[in-house]
Amino acid sequence: MKTMKAALFIEPGRIVLDEKPIPDVGPNDALMRITTTTICGTDIHILKGEYPVARRLTIGHEPVGVIEKLGSAVTGYTEGQRVIAGAITPSGYSNACLCGCLSQDGAGTKHGFKAIGGWKFGNTIDGCQAEYVLVPDAMANLAPVPDGLTDEQVLMCPDIMSTGFSGAESGGIRIGDTVAVFAQGPIGLCATAGAKLSGATTIIAVDSIDKRMAVARGLGADHTVDFRNEDPVQAIMRLTDGRGVDVAIEALGTQTTFEGALRVLRPGGTLSSLGVYSTDLKIPLDAFGAGLADLRIVSTLCPGGKERMRRLMAVIASGRVDLKPLVTHRYKLDDIEAAYDLFGHQRDGVLKVAITP
Repeated sequence: MKTMKAALFIEPGRIVLDEKPIPDVGPNDALMRITTTTICGTDIHILKGEYPVARRLTIGHEPVGVIEKLGSAVTGYTEGQRVIAGAITPSGYSNACLCGCLSQDGAGTKHGFKAIGGWKFGNTIDGCQAEYVLVPDAMANLAPVPDGLTDEQVLMCPDIMSTGFSGAESGGIRIGDTVAVFAQGPIGLCATAGAKLSGATTIIAVDSIDKRMAVARGLGADHTVDFRNEDPVQAIMRLTDGRGVDVAIEALGTQTTFEGALRVLRPGGTLSSLGVYSTDLKIPLDAFGAGLADLRIVSTLCPGGKERMRRLMAVIASGRVDLKPLVTHRYKLDDIEAAYDLFGHQRDGVLKVAITP
């Protein structure tokens, strides 16, 4: 039996590089040889034991690579073709998929819906921090990489670009809107870029790390608020002359950022939540307008599927967004445990780490 190197969850606090069998290819699957992948904040939640996964599961959900082998029923692709697959890999045929909720794919369930069901890589099936990954429902999920785009240029598409942009999309940002984005990690930075592309004309980015705020300005932020120096709610209300923002995007997953996003909304505004929360949330009565302020709170899981990936790569190819500054560090797969240590402790200005064979 042929084996491959893979980053495996062992127990809370331990993800290690080990050997496991290269997966067999079913009729609707494709085996992808990974050429570049990365580590996500969600992987750190798994590492800390804040999100449960099976022991010895391969972690990771952001693959860039080459088709190694195609299932017998897969058409329209060729072995050796450069492709990406989204972090969300919908079946394409469940009730959830057919009504547009690809991330909540419930193929095989009674009613065709399953909360977070589209997230399979590194959650319910082996993921991408390995030499190979098996892509399920390949014809719904493999997106060819356009000629001229490098691995690092498209590395953000499977998850953080798709997630960040969805924060702007779910928020319903319109031309001329004022938008606040709480937290400028990789997803928050992509939300800032997505807000600009969506037509927002005033974007306020909240963080405390100088380098991240500088990247945010490069991606479209008109103002940055350093929460070390001032209360972000007061600062945003001052910047908007007391009006508040049309849309607030929460991109971290804490009570503090969620509540801050709620408090800066104008009446009738939208809180677009992207964070992964590990504790219960409380909604302050005053900030919620006692339930009568016409506020809208919407959460979004990263959209996936091949058409989503095609669109995101088209944005990259057009030059309208440059996400290359988000790749701050590079490691070999053999050194992925060191990469986890760096990323998990947020040292040395890390944003995203490119992992290559």
